[in-house]
Amino acid sequence: MNTPPTALIAEDEPILAAVLARTLRELWPELVLLPHAPNGIAAVEAALAGRPDILFLDIRMPGQSGLEAAQELAERWDDVEPFPLVVFVTAYDDYAVQAFEQAALDYVLKPVSAARLERTVRRLRERLGGAQGSSGQDAGLAALVEQMRALLPPAPAPGPRLTVLRAAVGAMVRLIPVQEVLYFQALDKYVNVVTADGEALIRLPLKDLLAQLDPEQFAQVSRSCIVNLRQVAAASRDDAGKLSLHLRGRTERLRVSPLCAHLFRQM
Repeated sequence: MNTPPTALIAEDEPILAAVLARTLRELWPELVLLPHAPNGIAAVEAALAGRPDILFLDIRMPGQSGLEAAQELAERWDDVEPFPLVVFVTAYDDYAVQAFEQAALDYVLKPVSAARLERTVRRLRERLGGAQGSSGQDAGLAALVEQMRALLPPAPAPGPRLTVLRAAVGAMVRLIPVQEVLYFQALDKYVNVVTADGEALIRLPLKDLLAQLDPEQFAQVSRSCIVNLRQVAAASRDDAGKLSLHLRGRTERLRVSPLCAHLFRQM
């Protein structure tokens, strides 16, 4: 007997979540709905714990958007279970719809139309019936990675180039030449600046920092890490196909997001 498929709805408006759940039950009675997640952060944790076959992610949620939640899941998912099929839920917006059409991502509009959702259900049934890879990046994750590149926010506009950072080391302030930085790692409200001589903290969002760095020398390789490309000695994949960077003279490995792996295909 086949196990019934499972789905998780992430939606911050309870009434809309209930409408979507009710319509899904009518169109797909055997689909098992997990307890709904009220925001993107909760959606990531619920998906990692429940391993649903399908995710319905609202685009605009407090704390973390549906796109950001999908990106985090792509980084944290292992190969124990196939990556879920993702359907984005969005309010009617011409630009957003055009972007989804261009990226070939599945989406449904709010308020949910039963006729439109029925087409989505039909596609989901077909895709779940197809084979997904049993190791490495499965088909669901590989498809999401390629499609989301068209939807993720563009790189911030370049600003004045940083040459020296003022960073805190305990009670002291240290001046660090940017070219000496090995990588930057986001830590809650701070960014950890790692050099060969040690670590220091700056209070600057990673996206704002990236706009001030030379793109020929620095690249963002995950949601939380920017690396000095001149310090990268090699790249390797583990048994699950996940990519990591090896830095010159260092023992730590920096995990690369699936969305950024194309930057290192030649290594």
